[in-house]
Amino acid sequence: MENLYILGAIVLIMIVYLVVTMLRLKKAVTHLTQEQFIEGYRKAQLIDVREVKEFEAGHILGARNIPYSQFRQRFKEIRPDKPVYLYDQNTGKSSRAALFLKKKGYDQLFQLQGGFRQWTGRVKSK
Repeated sequence: MENLYILGAIVLIMIVYLVVTMLRLKKAVTHLTQEQFIEGYRKAQLIDVREVKEFEAGHILGARNIPYSQFRQRFKEIRPDKPVYLYDQNTGKSSRAALFLKKKGYDQLFQLQGGFRQWTGRVKSK
């Protein structure tokens, strides 16, 4: 019976953590459909946070690669006074990158809804 209480407490903590994270993310970044993303990314900094091999296999035309594994060291390459458009394969890494940038004072953060896997626009590959 005691184990059941412990398991319940763990599940409750996990649910609270997920809800808090989702609320923080909602405040930090604006999710854009592909059409909205296309409208604005040419006037912004387009950042692909996938790893180099994924980026070279194919990326949105005009994107700059700052892999999430290097993001904490390289985030200063991103100007805080211009809009930042982020994407990755799904949305996990770009969400974490957006939360990190928000903590560092970046305000204009946008994320591609569904990530690169749902992108149907122009792509460049090596």
